[in-house]
Amino acid sequence: MAETLSYAQAVTYNRHIVLPQIDLQGQEALLNARVLIIGSGGLGCPAAQLLCSSGVGLLTLVDDDKVAVSNLPRQFLFSRAQVGQFKVYAARDRLHELNPDCQINAINTRLDDDALIQHIREHDLVLDCTDNPASRKQINALCYQQQRPLISGAAIRFEGQLLMVDPVNRSPCYQCISRLFTEQALSCVEAGIFAPVVAAIGTQQAHVGLLWLMGKKVLPAGQLLTYDGLTLTWQQFNVPTDPQCAVCQPETK
Repeated sequence: MAETLSYAQAVTYNRHIVLPQIDLQGQEALLNARVLIIGSGGLGCPAAQLLCSSGVGLLTLVDDDKVAVSNLPRQFLFSRAQVGQFKVYAARDRLHELNPDCQINAINTRLDDDALIQHIREHDLVLDCTDNPASRKQINALCYQQQRPLISGAAIRFEGQLLMVDPVNRSPCYQCISRLFTEQALSCVEAGIFAPVVAAIGTQQAHVGLLWLMGKKVLPAGQLLTYDGLTLTWQQFNVPTDPQCAVCQPETK
């Protein structure tokens, strides 16, 4: 049986509930939602904080990295006192302070396909907050296989991008766009990252995810958003399905 808001929760989320586009029904949809966030760095920190504080009932954080001093300018869930801790545990502790009603699972290992499939099945939505193309392709392929919606984000230097993938409705996927753009071989360690840019993309992942969980598909699946942090401009592109894509068009192979 779905959970209903308590009186205390209704008071907490009053500013959401008074919005006619959300109301009690939308806030209770968030309360009963389960979101898997893969990556607890520059994208995962703002995404997790907003999902947690907005009333999502369950978050699962996956990351095998530890907090470093160089993370602190942009990964604002962490404090200097948490340097050396696993990011998922440090994030879990801070998120519990924000919203003790949110159940938070922390997984401090890199998951293989079988383990990741199991976690994808147990959640309603997946956020890819990783920082490398190989992980993005793995997560994209497994989400498509398991028919779970995916919000994929990426950021480097002053540039960011955001993509919503809807396997149920056969939208284009991350694999389709990877053939259209030159993938960054460099990491943020090598190329750099402007802190507000990665925060902007992680925030938009949470924004799109919250609306999606409430049944409001503000970003059409298969539409790519790109952000230029030097000119503060967004651009929108309709991603064509690759008819030869082994992920979203397997029957053509």
